[in-house]
Amino acid sequence: SPPGGGPVALIEQIAGALGRRTSRRGFLVRTAVVGSALAVDPLDYVLHPGTAYGFVCRCGNPACGCGSPCCDGYTEFCCTVTGSNTCPPGTFAGGWWRADGSHFCGGGPRYYIDCHGECAAPGPPGFCAGHDGLHCGCAAGSCGNRQAGCITFRYGQCHQEIPNAGRIACRVVTCTPAYMLDNACTTQALYDNLTAQHNRPCLQAPARVRRAYGAAAPPSGSGLWLAGPDGGVFAFGGATFHGSMGGRPLDAPVVGMASAPDGQGYWLVASDGGIFAFGSAAFHGSTGGLRLNAPIVGMAAAPGGGGYWLVAADGGIFSFGDAAFYGSTGNFALNQPIVGMEASGSGSGYRLVASDGGVFTFGSSLFFGSAVSPLPLGICVVTMSNPSPSRGSSETATVRSTVANAPVIVTVNFKFHTSSFGGSTDGLGNAAIAFAVGLAQVRTPVGVIVNVGNGTATCKTSFTPR
Repeated sequence: SPPGGGPVALIEQIAGALGRRTSRRGFLVRTAVVGSALAVDPLDYVLHPGTAYGFVCRCGNPACGCGSPCCDGYTEFCCTVTGSNTCPPGTFAGGWWRADGSHFCGGGPRYYIDCHGECAAPGPPGFCAGHDGLHCGCAAGSCGNRQAGCITFRYGQCHQEIPNAGRIACRVVTCTPAYMLDNACTTQALYDNLTAQHNRPCLQAPARVRRAYGAAAPPSGSGLWLAGPDGGVFAFGGATFHGSMGGRPLDAPVVGMASAPDGQGYWLVASDGGIFAFGSAAFHGSTGGLRLNAPIVGMAAAPGGGGYWLVAADGGIFSFGDAAFYGSTGNFALNQPIVGMEASGSGSGYRLVASDGGVFTFGSSLFFGSAVSPLPLGICVVTMSNPSPSRGSSETATVRSTVANAPVIVTVNFKFHTSSFGGSTDGLGNAAIAFAVGLAQVRTPVGVIVNVGNGTATCKTSFTPR
């Protein structure tokens, strides 16, 4: 044994060094491997360069070399195993992790979901390896693929109502946060940046994974509709079934729905912006033929049923029929993606909600607080005199607030510069601030931020020059 504590102390020193430059998951795996390697050949491992995997190697197939993907300690992607980037039947999402700096997600975060085998019978918290219907081996029997059905490990942020889990069958990968894809996943993030560049050819055009169901209710509130990703519709209570896309081929999964004003129909919206109308709901257009910067995540109907809005994950708004455009967050840097929207009762505005509970209001919709910020001391709403002004024209920001006789600063964020314009509210808290659109970039949203009373109330909107 080396002086100063023997193999145990040496293991702790090496594991500590590894832990300083790896994730928690990587640290746990490497601690176990280092311990095994030192137990096998402590002196040789300490004195010679190389990794612990060179001394202790557990593969999905003993015939594979330790440098092969089947022996790197990670599980294969589901699309390699089944052809689909989804958890296969007989498995469930047991947890997820995040890897930053992935060039497969434009240099941003990438999200991995472990699909665990379902245990043959309910049991206490823990694992049921050997009773999960899985068989350990290299995926597709190739040493060039990672293991499948071998690893007993669980992050645990998903489906916590399932206490016992089988081995990891495969993993799903996406650029969308896991908790947006499965309502049963929490927002707690764990990290393993070593996986940021893991890839397989089948992931270059992966199937999108979405929430389990979109939902809508008739105006009477007497029932509920649920829409699955395949376009199947399920009606409950006083909600009447008017048709579905179930059993029909779709270009993209259904992600949301909205009720017709009379409750006798509904619209379904897919992630590519495709619209499917049933019952009294009329078709007014879609983004199904457009290239989107971000996928559609929800929709809302205009009160009269003569139009609707679609919202994308980046907060981009698409208006159809008599639904007017009142602004968007499409050109704002969001902390978390948008996941839904609702229209105001008058149809002259709407609210967007992000996955962290952030709320963004446009048009006549008032801001009453959110899950990430307290209720402001004052409230304001800003609307533009023309949501699509021409270049060289003038624009007016009309401000309605609860702060009377207070200074107003309107900040306009053009694509290449930012300008500020001042004024003050009257005795009712209202103001009209005019400014020149100038040679703004056409078809590029311009963000407008209003500050009333030195921060007593703030609001925002946008317009798009034509």
